[in-house]
Amino acid sequence: MIEQQPTTPLHRLPTAANAGDPAPADAAETAQPQPWHVAPRTVADTGIDITMLASLLMKVAYLYRDVTLLRLAETLRLPGSVIGEIATSCVRERLLEIAHRGASDLDVRYRLTDAGYARAAEFAARCSYAGPAPVTLDAYLEAVRRHSVRQASVSKADVAAVLGDMVAAPHVIDEAGIALNASAALLLYGPPGSGKTFLARRLRELMPGAVPVPHALTVAGEIIQVFDPLVHVPFDEGGNPGWRRGADRRWTICHRPAVLTGGELTLDMLDLRYDQVAGYYQAPPHMKANNGVYIVDDLGRQLVGVSELLNRWIVPLDRGIDMFTLHSGVRFSVPFDVWPVFSTNLEPSALGDDAFLRRLGSKLYIGPLAEDDYREVYVRAARALGLHGADEVFRFLLDGLHLADGIPLLACIPGDLLKLVDSARRYHGDPPWVTEAALRRAWQAYFGREAGDGMRWRSGERTARR
Repeated sequence: MIEQQPTTPLHRLPTAANAGDPAPADAAETAQPQPWHVAPRTVADTGIDITMLASLLMKVAYLYRDVTLLRLAETLRLPGSVIGEIATSCVRERLLEIAHRGASDLDVRYRLTDAGYARAAEFAARCSYAGPAPVTLDAYLEAVRRHSVRQASVSKADVAAVLGDMVAAPHVIDEAGIALNASAALLLYGPPGSGKTFLARRLRELMPGAVPVPHALTVAGEIIQVFDPLVHVPFDEGGNPGWRRGADRRWTICHRPAVLTGGELTLDMLDLRYDQVAGYYQAPPHMKANNGVYIVDDLGRQLVGVSELLNRWIVPLDRGIDMFTLHSGVRFSVPFDVWPVFSTNLEPSALGDDAFLRRLGSKLYIGPLAEDDYREVYVRAARALGLHGADEVFRFLLDGLHLADGIPLLACIPGDLLKLVDSARRYHGDPPWVTEAALRRAWQAYFGREAGDGMRWRSGERTARR
């Protein structure tokens, strides 16, 4: 098979930081993101072959048959000068014709010729992608390198400022910050409902700065879509709406991404996904998470075995790169530049041997809460739901329900119980008060048994067994 290697970039476009040096992840970067590449002025500046750009332009024209230069520029995210150069080439080949030209250079409307319409239909049948122009693999590699998670560094004060509102043992928050500074994987383990997933989602907030994300990149003439609106959150322009002016709009400046996959994860999901109908690729979840956090929830409950998953990740975790193969046989590598966070209900020893456990990095146990912390979670949940009197029946919750059933003080229980209490009182038209009877009914609905029944489901069955 052919292996695609990064070539020398056609050019290195400047940024606000010194060209060629990793940008520091400091407070200034956090406060104000900087444009990545400056906008290209010519087709050569894009790094993309004019044939690919022409096919994109013609597919956009194919959707409208009659299209303005401004619409083409907005769709392809390229400046008018670049669009004009591509369109001129298509006009020269009699694929496009100028339907209207106004007084301004931007006041131009194009129309596909009959030959152009037939050619555009062929392009669309082969690959239906007709969005922002892609960036080169080299440009993507450089962007990921310059904004690597390995440059992120936090202090105890930073962690307190970001996660200070979390109810957790102090050592839990400290260990998470230390793992980030070490650029090491983090394994969160403990009983179900202890708050592992909630903590994992909040860890993204520890990572400073903003990162550039391309809408798509091209490798060996193929399109790989990277930007995902469900994952990538554009950075708020705040009080400086002009900071993007002059930037290459093929990139979107985003908050560092956080991607979560759970029990649905399969080995196929970790490779490029080729859409036979659309004719282009979707990046896998961990590639979308580059420069951010990749969370694997419920490790050990996937359809594929833990050992197979970890075997797939040996090279990415050790070397920081991952290899992909196009359907044409072309192989290429991309950075595995994520902070991997694994969450499991299993004991670490049940996941694999010592070699695998070493690659899973720091291990952090997330267990039941202390009584004071549990009370705080309970009171906050009641306040959020607008319920009153919760503090007065807290002791009943502990002694009459938890202690009676031997249920540990897990972080998920207060919110779940009080939601049931609130739902029941709204159904019956009762005032927003938490009572012992309301908690008992919620407990029975939540666990499927009365308090003190153990695993005996109904009082009738209990009586019959006696």
